[in-house]
Amino acid sequence: MSHTAGARHTQKLRTRRALLDAALVLLEHQSLSSLGLREVTRAAGVAPTAFYRHFEHVAALGVALVEETLGSLHGLIAAVLAETGDSEERLDRSVAVIARHVGAQPAHFRFIAREQHGGVGPVREAIADRLRRFTEEVACTLGQEPDAEGWSEEDLLMLGRFYVDHMVMTASALLAAGPEGEEEAVRQARRRLRLVSIGRAHWLDEGAAGGTART
Repeated sequence: MSHTAGARHTQKLRTRRALLDAALVLLEHQSLSSLGLREVTRAAGVAPTAFYRHFEHVAALGVALVEETLGSLHGLIAAVLAETGDSEERLDRSVAVIARHVGAQPAHFRFIAREQHGGVGPVREAIADRLRRFTEEVACTLGQEPDAEGWSEEDLLMLGRFYVDHMVMTASALLAAGPEGEEEAVRQARRRLRLVSIGRAHWLDEGAAGGTART
C-alpha cells in the first residue's frame, strides 16, 4: 500500500470511528429511531455526504454498533468457556469479563439494552442473530464436555440460551447498579450461575422434572 493510500485508509477509519462515537453520545439521550443522519454528522464534525461512504443509512450504523459491542463480548466469553478446568471457575471468570467489559463500554451496552426490543427492525434482528449464534456456539462447547453425555441437542441449546440470557441480564444489572452497586450485581450473577450449574448436574437424574431420565 502506498503512503497516500495508507493515509487515505487511516482517515477513512478515523471518520468511521468518529461517526460511531458521535452516535453513541447522542444515543445516551434518545433512541436510534429518532436519530437523524445530519445530527450524527454534525456531532462527528464531518459533512453529511461523508456518512454514505461508511453506512447506507442510520440503521446500518446501528447494526455496526451491535457487531462492535456483542462481537467483542462474544469473543471474550467464548474464550473463557473454551478453557479447560473447573466449570464453576470458568463461569465466575465469565462474570468478571462481563463486568470489565460493561465498565469499559457502558454506552455500548446501554444501546444494546434499549434497542434489543426497540423500533429499528434491522438492529433488533442483528441483536437477535448475534445472540442466537452465540447460543449455538455455547451449546456446542458445552456438548464437548464429559458431563454432557446423554444430553440431547435441544437440551444443550436450552442450556446455552440460559447462559447467553444470563450474560445479557448481568450486563443490564451492572448498568442499573452503577459503580457503587457493581460488587453486589456480580455476586448475584455468580449465585444465579451456580444455581444453573446445580440444575445442570442433575438434569438427567432419574425423575428430574422435565428432564430426560437416564436409562
